[in-house]
Amino acid sequence: MANPKSRHCRSRRDKRRASWKGDNPGLMKCPDCGEMKLPHKVCLECGSYNKKRVLEIVEKE
Repeated sequence: MANPKSRHCRSRRDKRRASWKGDNPGLMKCPDCGEMKLPHKVCLECGSYNKKRVLEIVEKE
């Protein structure tokens, strides 16, 4: 098996790792209530998906 002849410096290692980071999720406005939500997911504020009510939202007191 091939082995490296010498170690790579920290900057070379860190440059390779710099591109591996999470992105912010792409949010969209819910067409019913206007709250921000993830696309292709049920809105947690009003319980709608694809302009139809699919969840019954219960308010906590």
